[in-house]
Amino acid sequence: MSTQAQITVVGLGTGEEDQLTLGIWKKLQNAAKSQTALYLRTEDHPMVRMLDSNQIPYQTFDSNYMAHQSFEGVYESIAEALIQSAKNASAEVIYAVPGHPMVAEYTVQLLKMRCPEEGISLQVMGGESFLDQAFLRFGFDPIDGFQLLDATSLSRYALNPQMHTIVGQVYDTYTASDLKISLMETYPDEYRVVVGHSLGVAGAEQIIEVPLHELDHVKGYGNLSLVWVPKSEQDEVRYRTFGRLHEIVQVLRSPEGCPWDREQTHASLRKNLIEEAYEVLETIDEDDPEHMCEELGDLLLQVMLHAQMEEEIGTFTVYDVIATLNEKLIRRHPHVFGDNKAEDADEALVNWNAMKAEEKRKKGIDVTKQSVLDGIPRELPGLMKALKLQKKAATVGFDWSELHEVLQKLEEELGELREAIDNQSEEAAQDRLEELGDVLFSIVNVARFLKIDPEEAIAHTNRKFIQRFSYIEDQLCLKGLSFEQTGLSEMENYWQEAKKVTKLR
Repeated sequence: MSTQAQITVVGLGTGEEDQLTLGIWKKLQNAAKSQTALYLRTEDHPMVRMLDSNQIPYQTFDSNYMAHQSFEGVYESIAEALIQSAKNASAEVIYAVPGHPMVAEYTVQLLKMRCPEEGISLQVMGGESFLDQAFLRFGFDPIDGFQLLDATSLSRYALNPQMHTIVGQVYDTYTASDLKISLMETYPDEYRVVVGHSLGVAGAEQIIEVPLHELDHVKGYGNLSLVWVPKSEQDEVRYRTFGRLHEIVQVLRSPEGCPWDREQTHASLRKNLIEEAYEVLETIDEDDPEHMCEELGDLLLQVMLHAQMEEEIGTFTVYDVIATLNEKLIRRHPHVFGDNKAEDADEALVNWNAMKAEEKRKKGIDVTKQSVLDGIPRELPGLMKALKLQKKAATVGFDWSELHEVLQKLEEELGELREAIDNQSEEAAQDRLEELGDVLFSIVNVARFLKIDPEEAIAHTNRKFIQRFSYIEDQLCLKGLSFEQTGLSEMENYWQEAKKVTKLR
């Protein structure tokens, strides 16, 4: 009668012989007596000495690490080998791993998924985890909050300074260096972190505290190394977290907060949102990254305040805003997060518009009954709105074919403006307004054909005017003159000088 294939996974603990459980030690001894196949994920573990001294035979998977380019490939090959060995033996196979089998052991997770599919029984016998020694040797209580992260796949988005952080898989200096860079995006360079080598192993244990920027200067990294980043309530650390920003805005709007912030409404902050957006644009035009950082923060504050107002009445929170945005970005970029293709920006835009149309259909909006010009915000600046209107109309063929036609239209509109100016009747005032608007609209058309953003063009000219006019003011100040003491011809001379000596940034 055949015996069902079985894989028994045992944990070898942290490496101290006295910490190995009696049940696991008996299992290892019986394996030698019954000639049960014993596999080790790696020979690089202190408990291997105990196996050798007791003449317990084993095989290791260390060669698999050299045969594959990724850890995922290594672990998949180990799981496959164990499954095939169990099938061939039609009996028990023992697989020993460092620490506890359910802590940072991807091979065990693979076995848990595959063994039921392969008809193989899987038993897991726990051992002492490196976490047991970490809590003991580092001296913190995990009930205070802690997270366990993998140095080989660490993302800054996983870091939470308000919790103790244990980072495993810090097996060499290069990994420690990558870890340092990731941590420094959240923690100050001088933040104190602790490196633990072979925790709980007599004669081999090392506990080294260093400033974060020296993390990769520590010697002795190996398979039994980990890093502890203590939790922090320091403002310097928490200021870099989104959660702290949310808390601050909540406090500002609370009864104990700021009277001004508490009194604001969506309507009262409308102008602030517009002003902050324009101040960001100004930093872009000035190519001033430091100022841009500050102004982007001011713009973000407007988003936080509007979201907080809705949170207070239970409509949505800023996290709903983030979730909606994330979902939309993924949905509208099927060429990035899906199977669609986009070789250039134009194809990407086609995908984007197609997804927008699909979203409208799902909401019950009949896109065939919508105006081509729908979707343009009412409050856009005039030049920007004119450009968008023209682009929308052009998508259905309502457009000029050549630039010279656009220039001819501009000349025509200029002629009509001159006629309106020459007409001195009272009724002509409205005509002059309309004809001037037509000229501006035609100029935007010229800009569109030249692939020039009209807002950017006029902003450039505004900055140029400010610099040259400021030059006139500086020259008058140097000579002790005022504008009242200076004629137009003299100011024109300074203007011409300014054109030669000033260079627009």
